[in-house]
Amino acid sequence: MPKGSQTSMVFAATFVVLTISVIAGIVTMIILYKTEISKLNPTPRPTYPSTTEGPPPVMRLPKSLIPERYEVFIQPHLYSRIIEEVNVTSPNQTMLFTGNSTVNFHCVQRTSTIYLHSKNLAVYGPAVNNKDTNEMLEVSSMTFHTDESDFLEIQLNDALEAGMNYSLFLAFKGEISDNLEALYVSTYNEGLPADEGDTNSERFLATTDMEPTDTRKVFPCFDEPEMKAVFDVTIIHRRSMIALGNAELSGSNVLDEEWKFTRFYSTPRMSTYLFAFTVSEFTPIRSTHDRVNIQIYARPAATDAGHTRYAANITGRILKFYENLFEINYPQRKLDQIALPDLNPVAMENWGLVTYQEGSLLYEEGVSSLLHKEAIASIIAHELAHQWFGNLVTMEWWNQIWLSEGFATYMSYFAVDDVEPSFKIKDTFVVSDLHTAFEEDALASSHPLSAPQEDIQTTYDIINMFDAITYSKGAIVLRMLADVVGERVFNKGTKMYLRAFEYQNTDQNDLWDYIQKAVKEDGGHTEVAKVMDTWTNQIGYPVITINTTNGEVYQKRFLFNDSAESSLWWYVPIRVMSNTSETSLVWLESGNTVKKDKFISKSGEWILANVNCTGYYIVNYNPENWERLLTQLETNPHLIPLMNRGQLVDDAFNLARAKIVNVTLALNSTRFLRNEYAYLPWESAVRNLRYFVLMFDRSEVYGPMQAYLRNQVKGLYNFFRNNTDNSEVPEDHSLQHNQITAIEVACSNGLPECVEMARNMYADWMDSNSTNIIHPNLRSVIYCQAVADGGKKEWEFAWEKFQSSSETSEKEQLRQALSCTKKIWLLNRYLENTLDPEKIRLMDVASTIDYIAKNVVGQALTWNFIRAHWDYVSQGDGALLIEGVTSRFSTQFELEELERFASTYELGPATGAVYQAIEQTRVNIKWVSENKEIILEWFERKTAS
Repeated sequence: MPKGSQTSMVFAATFVVLTISVIAGIVTMIILYKTEISKLNPTPRPTYPSTTEGPPPVMRLPKSLIPERYEVFIQPHLYSRIIEEVNVTSPNQTMLFTGNSTVNFHCVQRTSTIYLHSKNLAVYGPAVNNKDTNEMLEVSSMTFHTDESDFLEIQLNDALEAGMNYSLFLAFKGEISDNLEALYVSTYNEGLPADEGDTNSERFLATTDMEPTDTRKVFPCFDEPEMKAVFDVTIIHRRSMIALGNAELSGSNVLDEEWKFTRFYSTPRMSTYLFAFTVSEFTPIRSTHDRVNIQIYARPAATDAGHTRYAANITGRILKFYENLFEINYPQRKLDQIALPDLNPVAMENWGLVTYQEGSLLYEEGVSSLLHKEAIASIIAHELAHQWFGNLVTMEWWNQIWLSEGFATYMSYFAVDDVEPSFKIKDTFVVSDLHTAFEEDALASSHPLSAPQEDIQTTYDIINMFDAITYSKGAIVLRMLADVVGERVFNKGTKMYLRAFEYQNTDQNDLWDYIQKAVKEDGGHTEVAKVMDTWTNQIGYPVITINTTNGEVYQKRFLFNDSAESSLWWYVPIRVMSNTSETSLVWLESGNTVKKDKFISKSGEWILANVNCTGYYIVNYNPENWERLLTQLETNPHLIPLMNRGQLVDDAFNLARAKIVNVTLALNSTRFLRNEYAYLPWESAVRNLRYFVLMFDRSEVYGPMQAYLRNQVKGLYNFFRNNTDNSEVPEDHSLQHNQITAIEVACSNGLPECVEMARNMYADWMDSNSTNIIHPNLRSVIYCQAVADGGKKEWEFAWEKFQSSSETSEKEQLRQALSCTKKIWLLNRYLENTLDPEKIRLMDVASTIDYIAKNVVGQALTWNFIRAHWDYVSQGDGALLIEGVTSRFSTQFELEELERFASTYELGPATGAVYQAIEQTRVNIKWVSENKEIILEWFERKTAS
């Protein structure tokens, strides 16, 4: 972090406003701030912060003023480097930023008050001008609201008149953040330090992360997604650095020995949360596109090493895929993507300047796993889909953020499949999102995709909407709709929707209208809004219960808490097949029990519903049909579609967790895995059995469970053994995933040949100290198993490699492996390291603690640790912390501790996660008490021989 951070005395005393005009490429004016505002008769600078009795009703801006254009000047005073020289006084790092903004707006309702947002800023010098008459309006007061509204209230002596156009000038200053929000500092090393105390290799950059409500921390603005405007931005920065913004560079010039300015062309009309800029010493490479100038920026060392080449190879192709699919060109002339050493989200879709964590954009040949390309491609595809869904067309309010995130997730399936067809990962992505959404949406504390606007008011409310429901459920219900109306019709409707609402805001009804138009033009009869409103406006999802002896079928909301009552019902499209018939579509259109001929097993054949998992629901059958399906899985599983082989396991386990079926049915659904080599069924089984592990790895159930899993995985492990022992991987991506699954299950459950393999490979690396022959695909799982099997020597070797490595992928694999040790004192040491940002970056703190919490030895340690250090560790992803640390909670004592935590700590954005954890803990307590003995007896019986 910055050394000796302080406010520069020079710039604190006098603030420079630069009004710059370029004539024939020459800067003609630089005007001091005091000179500029002396013409405007400003009011005296107010005391900061002052208070007010309260905002207008609700926490939303009035609609009386509509912003149209911002002119923003920002000057981060940050140095890119502090070089220590003998007998020379080095400057202290400064975290000050200064600036001014002029917002031009239209008045639609007479008012004498201007409300906009500002937070953590010193704001002064307000000046209001009537653009139509060129008259100044006198400001009587300026007040900061200290509640959650973040309102800046400016009272005028005269009213703004409807139909007139005005401008508001404000000067401001603030502190560059060190906790990854708004305008913040990020650090990295360029080259290796000469010694432990050498800081000359340390580099600093300033960057932004605004979503959802942090633009107000950088400059005063109308900070709501519906308040779209054009932005004209000028950044004043150190001469050694370059500035990037949302739009293309329009001009840059040197101001003096220290400073230069960079000015950008006007942005498209966009929401404030997409505003972005960076100031750094990063270097780019180009990505090919026939019209758009695409550049990938990273640390110079990463660029020189070729780590941005893979992203450059696919970015232009993904952008072109979307342009062809949507039949709307990307509207800007440039697109920058930048790999940041520090960023809280995985990536952010800022229009024209997409930011990424380094691990989400950089691919290191020979170090990164081959499967890491899948992650990079899917993240880039997600962010580029946002350039249309979210940026070009934006939700009216955060309660429908799924229109942005759900679409970006759904469209990324197709983009990755187009640019990397050999990955064959569309089904994998779909199943992952389906199961992720199922898990969260089976709790009573879930929320609808489209929550009522009045329920989503504060920043905390908004942040809580960024969850698996919004991303994964959003994508899956769109896929379900596309399946019902047909992918061609769905795509036609979305193209019309995008074209109709370019640069505007929408709600889900607008989407339904245009897909309905496409359905009508195609001669279809699906009533889109009627069907889809049940999936987006209602919480949860149904379990469909089918009796194949008489064809009776009914639906009920699925909840892990089986005692919860619900009268909800959905319009359910059910694709059904049997071993004697092709797939057909059947609708369930009421909450009553009905009979459907398609669900009758006439000659003892099995019936399978939700073919290829096109619907967002789970299915329960009568016992006879379950037995037929499980027998088919054990005898000839390939008659059942691959996705459904995984889904049958998932449904059985979910139904058992809700106590709708006996838990032995779920366990029996894993018997076929002994002879199964495909990834999806194994992934589903391992993910579901992980819940059993969490509930029982501190009990006597765990030994027999491990013995059973050793037996089941042995065939899969041997299938890959020749590859694994020679540190090789199969060509097929799906099999590469399953090779890792085989090693993880085999080693973690004590299969001797696996443990020995991991121990030996890691020891060979330790002995050579530099030559690592472990295949990059296998490093993460082998590092973890070797550290778990080892002691201090193995852990400290990994820690030293973690500290010294400059390779992002290697550091991530080691960071995870360090959490695998079974030595409590080493885990305590690792936890203490998370408090030092020089050792563990703030953005990695939550995931590091989550890794440790996954380790049965570390679970209790992490619970004590996060309570002791909540203010610091919750600055990252507090929800992830709570979810991970409480995942084993299944006793009354743990529940009481969690409830005490909820009542005594300031939970902030983690509030929703805490109350979900309380609900899940209650479910766990009841489930364990009712199933423990049955499960123990089942595993003992299966491993008795």
